[in-house]
Amino acid sequence: MTDARGTARPNGEAPRHTPGTPCWVSLMVHGLETTEEFYGALFGWEFRPGPEQLGPYVRALLDGRDVAGIGLLPPDRRLPVAWTPYFASSDADRTAEVIRSCGGTVGVGPLDAADAGRLAIGVDPAGAVFGVWQVAEPFGTAVTGVPGTPAWNELTTFESGYVAKFYETVFGYDEEPVVSADLDYVTLQLDGRPVAGVHGLGNALPRDRGPHWMTYFTVADADDAADHVVHLGGQVLKPARDSAHGRVATVADPEGARFALLQPSD
Repeated sequence: MTDARGTARPNGEAPRHTPGTPCWVSLMVHGLETTEEFYGALFGWEFRPGPEQLGPYVRALLDGRDVAGIGLLPPDRRLPVAWTPYFASSDADRTAEVIRSCGGTVGVGPLDAADAGRLAIGVDPAGAVFGVWQVAEPFGTAVTGVPGTPAWNELTTFESGYVAKFYETVFGYDEEPVVSADLDYVTLQLDGRPVAGVHGLGNALPRDRGPHWMTYFTVADADDAADHVVHLGGQVLKPARDSAHGRVATVADPEGARFALLQPSD
């Protein structure tokens, strides 16, 4: 959930495979080994291969439990390098149909991913990319709330209202708008628990990026983690700053994938 400045706090304790719940984050890159080295050093991740249907792809693990995935972009695909959140679905094919009927598109799938389930990659009406995963146990993000795990996903777009309605229809969310004359922000909720945020920036949205999702990862110390990013070849886009829910820094890995570091409030 976010405060009135659009900074994040960890999501609630909703079951991870309840439809609409964020269940996975994945990154597609040009250099798989060097990206593994970066995130392994930053978050302490270890890596195991698979699912094979996703091509060269590895699962990042923390203390033996799945946290995230990293895959290799085909050399002929000029796609942006970005973290993509996946939202759980009980029927990926049906969810794909709803995405299309609500003005979105489905760029990949639905397709089977071996024992991990069935997935699709969608694009919302404003152009932001997200994933849908009909998760097969025990696949999916298996640990949260500790350093090196996803804490929150936030969509930055032109205007929150229309896009929030899209996600509400697709995933069954309720919305909680922030009542403010100078902030366009909606929290998406399931069963009263915040699961994601939508932040409208209007003309202030960077034209070189367009609408996009941002993943926040929990860290023990946002300042130290941001320094570590730089030492590992990444960059700090917004230095660590205090918020009502913790200390947050926005960074990018060596290939330019942006993400946030969240040191939760005590």
